[in-house]
Amino acid sequence: MTSPQPVSGPPRELLARLRSWWESPDGPPLVVTTSGSTGEPKRVRLSRRALAASATATASRLGGPGQWLLDLPVDRVAGLQVLIRSIAAGTEPVVAAEYGSLDAAVAVLDKDRAHTAVVPTQLHRLAASGRLSLLRRFDAVLVGGAVLPADLRKRAADEGVRVVATYGMTETGGGCVYDAVPLDGVGVRIDVDGRIHLAGPMLFDGYEGDPASTAEVLVDGWFRTDDLGRLDDDGRLVVLGRVDDVVVSGGVNVPLPAVTDALLGVPGVRDAIAVGVPDAEWGTAVVACVVGDPVPPDLATVRDRIGVRLPREWVPRAVVGLDTIPRLAGGKVDRQAVRHMAELEWRS
Repeated sequence: MTSPQPVSGPPRELLARLRSWWESPDGPPLVVTTSGSTGEPKRVRLSRRALAASATATASRLGGPGQWLLDLPVDRVAGLQVLIRSIAAGTEPVVAAEYGSLDAAVAVLDKDRAHTAVVPTQLHRLAASGRLSLLRRFDAVLVGGAVLPADLRKRAADEGVRVVATYGMTETGGGCVYDAVPLDGVGVRIDVDGRIHLAGPMLFDGYEGDPASTAEVLVDGWFRTDDLGRLDDDGRLVVLGRVDDVVVSGGVNVPLPAVTDALLGVPGVRDAIAVGVPDAEWGTAVVACVVGDPVPPDLATVRDRIGVRLPREWVPRAVVGLDTIPRLAGGKVDRQAVRHMAELEWRS
């Protein structure tokens, strides 16, 4: 790796290139492409210094280095970091895809300490298949990339799985806040608009070929995220959702992640996401896009169940049944695709 290139390739081939790159502290940054879940993907420049800082802080928070199991795409930052952390720890990662099943991959872990990283969808599928106990082998299971439903986390804990909910993005070298507490060296602040700003040695160098976008989000050593949040009385970060995840419906601010979390607790719902669609009467109408288990509940059931937990003004005004929630390669919801399907149903 002698010039900035997008991270790509089979895991073992990339791992070999990364090891060579790791030995050159002054080498060029890696370029990692964002998922583009809400718009055009960006090419993020991550230096060795930033990735090393992230790996060191992660090992410290998890109680020391360990062997990592890779079960995520390596062209996204979460999967890339599994390889980087393995190199930093001097351990050989186990690549799940090489063993045909997660069970077989877990069985070959040969170090006392072991970690892995997943997205909530993977955790949900293990829970649905009654296989969460596989994850007991790990000292920590990092879960990021999307909101982790509280009931899913409880199910994992009940199975003896140590889940660590992570918050971060490609621009921060992946997760930089673990279970609401910033990693060592990470700064968190909330601006007057409620937007989260992050600082620390793991921040990216900028967007490849896009200095204007870089200047918009990197100011005086702080990264201006697209997320809203607050700090609780103990200084822990509470993420309220993306800026565009809070919609105004009938003059009321509705945080869509809270609605999604409530939807996932409704009987008959296997997967779900709440989105906002334009509407002449409400400004924005909240629509529940639901994968049924086996069939989606009707609108009255959804409204009654959610109305017990949330303000009535927040509850969905329509339910759209889907066979599956569209997702991108890294497991994140394809928000543009979901919103488009919701709009078509709402207008029909």
